Amino acid sequence: MAHQVTHPAGAHAGSHAGEVHPEVGHVVPIKYLVGAGAALLFLTVITVAVRYIDLGEANLMLALAIAVVKATIVALIFMHLRWDRPFNLLVLIGSIVFVGIMLAFSAMDVHQNSPTMFNGNPPEAETVMQANAPGAPVAQVRSTNGGVGDTN
Repeated sequence: MAHQVTHPAGAHAGSHAGEVHPEVGHVVPIKYLVGAGAALLFLTVITVAVRYIDLGEANLMLALAIAVVKATIVALIFMHLRWDRPFNLLVLIGSIVFVGIMLAFSAMDVHQNSPTMFNGNPPEAETVMQANAPGAPVAQVRSTNGGVGDTN
């Protein structure tokens, strides 16, 4: 937030005496901005390169870790949280924690309802797909509810 600073008549010589100037909160040195930009570009290249390496499920974890590092760089440098009041950082961290809690509750709900979900295509969709593309591989429904929904 910009503050207004009025300089007394003695502070400036000439016609600028008594003028009101906006006070800038913090000016980030250009070396920080260039360094942060270079780091973001480098991490983007790494993210794209990792996509072509088969690490199994670790690909997702590595991509998420790189995304967290990139988000941290943006928040600290470009959003000025490194130089801002600690309360603003606390609000950001609190928001992230609450989003994590919300996602955890959602994940518990999905886990709770997973036994009732089909592993594959619904029977109606399988019928249409088999009629339109008889030789194409179609996922078969594996029912866990005593044979209801089985297409075998």
